[in-house]
Amino acid sequence: YFEYVKDEIQSADFAIANLEVTLGGKPYKGYPAFSAPDEYLTAIHNAGFNVLITANNHSLDRGRKGLERTIQLIDSLKIPHAGTYLNAEERENKYPLLLEKKGFRIAILNYTYGTNGIPVTPPNIVNYTDTTIISKDIEASKTMNPDAIIACMHWGIEYQSLPDKEQKFLTDWLLRKGVNHIIGCHPHVVQPIEIRKDSLTNGKHLVVYSLGNYISNMSARRTDGGLMVKMELVKDSTTRLNHCEYSLVWTARPVQSGKKNHQLLPINFPTDSISVNARNSLRIFANDARSLFSKHNRGI
Repeated sequence: YFEYVKDEIQSADFAIANLEVTLGGKPYKGYPAFSAPDEYLTAIHNAGFNVLITANNHSLDRGRKGLERTIQLIDSLKIPHAGTYLNAEERENKYPLLLEKKGFRIAILNYTYGTNGIPVTPPNIVNYTDTTIISKDIEASKTMNPDAIIACMHWGIEYQSLPDKEQKFLTDWLLRKGVNHIIGCHPHVVQPIEIRKDSLTNGKHLVVYSLGNYISNMSARRTDGGLMVKMELVKDSTTRLNHCEYSLVWTARPVQSGKKNHQLLPINFPTDSISVNARNSLRIFANDARSLFSKHNRGI
């Protein structure tokens, strides 16, 4: 899956991904209630992803067993994660998620708008988007003396290329409350990226409204690819966003590529090595994303 992007993934100190499936065991299932093979998690880990977020609308696809088994498998590989918990005590001990490396302390928050109408089974916890709870979590983050607080939000309207009112409201609210950067998932298509400048502190805040898709089997226009976003933080007396960039990736599905597995291809992949059909789809995805970004991106 990750052969052509793993160098990029491994170059990061923290490579964070949204795990939008359960590892619920057999029988493995696709849409609408996902259960991925355990080997998928190993592949993600081997590719270089070293932090996972798990609060999304598919967190409860396999009910209590799926949520708990997913957490247990992630823990067995010692991958830090945020978003879903076995019980309140575990959430209390592990959330907000604090990442530490090279003298930096990064607090990670993660929430989802819902779980496709499936209720969570106590004592399990899924982090839902509730401003009262998020407000407390942001305050808890601040007590950890982090250099940055990053909120990963599962939000927005599927297949819409622009953020909706709620995304915009939550973005302003989160930044006002003290979150530094916001990364969004869920719409299955890419949405614009903004770097907001704080007029008081001159600090810069990264807002990615939607990363689009990564590994997925979607084939409709604009759903067959997504984004990897890289941010570099530096600190002296303060911590700041020093550099930020994105790269587009397109998902080659076996039906197009003739290969055994899905593969993520960087947008500048040498297209003479893939079929004409795949080449055209990659080009359409790239052109759509670039056209959206040239109109709506700010500061990146």
